[in-house]
Amino acid sequence: MPDTPAPRLRHFPVAWFAMIMGLGGLTLAWRKAEELLALPVSLSPWLLILATTLFALLAALYTVKVIRHRPEAAREWSHPVKMNFVPAVSIALLLLSIAWLPVSAPYSKLLWLAGTGLHLLLTLYAITQWMHQSKFEIVHLNPAWFIPVVGNILVPIVGVTHAPVEISWFFFSVGLLFWPVLLTIIFYRVIFHGSLPERLMPTLFILIAPPAVGFLSYLKLTGELDAFAHVLYHGALFFTLLLFAQLRWFMRLKFFLSWWAYSFPLAAITLATLAMFEHTGGIVFLRLAGILLGITTVVIAGLLARTALAVARREICLEE
Repeated sequence: MPDTPAPRLRHFPVAWFAMIMGLGGLTLAWRKAEELLALPVSLSPWLLILATTLFALLAALYTVKVIRHRPEAAREWSHPVKMNFVPAVSIALLLLSIAWLPVSAPYSKLLWLAGTGLHLLLTLYAITQWMHQSKFEIVHLNPAWFIPVVGNILVPIVGVTHAPVEISWFFFSVGLLFWPVLLTIIFYRVIFHGSLPERLMPTLFILIAPPAVGFLSYLKLTGELDAFAHVLYHGALFFTLLLFAQLRWFMRLKFFLSWWAYSFPLAAITLATLAMFEHTGGIVFLRLAGILLGITTVVIAGLLARTALAVARREICLEE
């Protein structure tokens, strides 16, 4: 993991927590596949240990950064692009709470309470910044802006277990209302104001996550696969196909930590497809889920290897 000397710790980015989002999503995807298909392997427990350990390490490092290098952390929190990765911390907590539920319900609830409370605060902070900052411009917009508000859609997945259902409906409503607003602005930005910078191109995969996670949360809230659930799932599937059709652009990109934006959305559409198979029994969803699980596993394994190489080469945690 990242070095900790002061000069490098000063530039330790909060975007590191996107790694936990990806690993948490992969843990959930493998667990769902193991349950539905009675797989002879049990990879999910090891993934859960890895994700939890890395989260603890990253949280410790970032806490030290905030304490020792408060001005740098404050600049990150007010940056028009970087500030939207700060809620990756609370989303990581929510994903870990989902992953820990079958293992320890009390520990899951503790993580859920921490993640939900923190995410609400970060949502209010982000929207307040958007409304009152005069330095934000249309070119600063990218799909990472989904993270602060649309991340609320994740809350109900275990929220229905840990709290009154109205709390889950509250967070689901917030995320669902802001999703089409931000989606519209993002398409306006990329169509009329040029392509995203190379560093931010991987964030386009975040377009998959809101409808995919929304589908999973909606199933938890309603318990049925109705027309709206179909709309959410197939919307997520379309965005997946749209981005796979652009692979030649993504294959050319230089490695940045933002490559981790590939991970959680792929895990989310994999989980959503497994849920479609569970509810419909359709063989096409089973085959598609198998393909997506394989792709997601290979991508995240590759990201881990490439990130470790970048750390060894000291290519990360540098001043921009």
